[in-house]
Amino acid sequence: MEDRPKSILHYLPVSSRDEQWGVVCTTAGHQHVPPGTPYPVSQHPESYLFYKGSGRTLNEYQLVYITAGRGRFESASCPLQEVGAGTMLLLFPNEWHSYSPDPEVGWTEWWVGFRGAYVGHLEQQGFLTRQHPLFRIGCSGGIERCYREIITTVEEERVGFQPLISSIVLHILGSTLFKHSNLLYSDNPVVEKINRAKTIMRTHVGRELSPEQIARDVEMGYTWFRRAFRRYVGMAPAQYQQALRQNKARELLTTTTLSISEIAYELGFESASAFSLFFRLRERLSPTQYRARFRGERE
Repeated sequence: MEDRPKSILHYLPVSSRDEQWGVVCTTAGHQHVPPGTPYPVSQHPESYLFYKGSGRTLNEYQLVYITAGRGRFESASCPLQEVGAGTMLLLFPNEWHSYSPDPEVGWTEWWVGFRGAYVGHLEQQGFLTRQHPLFRIGCSGGIERCYREIITTVEEERVGFQPLISSIVLHILGSTLFKHSNLLYSDNPVVEKINRAKTIMRTHVGRELSPEQIARDVEMGYTWFRRAFRRYVGMAPAQYQQALRQNKARELLTTTTLSISEIAYELGFESASAFSLFFRLRERLSPTQYRARFRGERE
């Protein structure tokens, strides 16, 4: 059977009510580009149109997922890069870019366009950077299904579909960052030790294990361990342990009938009063008040 180009393109109207959601989806599509096919295959609206080599500048973000084949990508902030199957391209608003498949191989791409204050906030906070727009995440059936769900939802023209598909976009973005980070650090022995340390902390949340002891357990010097833990987890080891205790306390207060004293014992506190002080400082409520509020009881 002859390998022919196949395209699905959707450009979506966005209402002022949709904008209030914080993230809106503007376009979505899928395109199979066989070897030797001129690129781009389909004619886009003028604001999306680009030609091989000349590139374009958009007023939105796009996630372009290459699931087969190979090609190239470059942008104003990123020099020319080779792109292979399993690569996610993140296009930024008001940023010149150009990409195309290798004419001898072709490729298959999925894309979704979006904009919103929340995504701009992620860029401002450094979660997304124009100097690093490529994410090597491998071939993911889950992410591909997300693109399919967006396209299917759009084609069915369901009422109020924007919040649904824009939330799927955020799921794709979060999955991309997660997969990229884990593949990036998969062969890093330091990260493996930090993950072991987190497992020890979770398993022994009610025991008095000092960060120094945990560092010894994973065979790291404490200074190096503390620095590496903060870098990869975002907080110091002791802070992480306290957060685990706090989360476990919430769980026990809301899902069990254990007394405050019994919960204090489970979490390794010397007394119920020590536990109550710990909890109140973090929740602005006593354990009894927290349990009553969750259950809808009078304090």
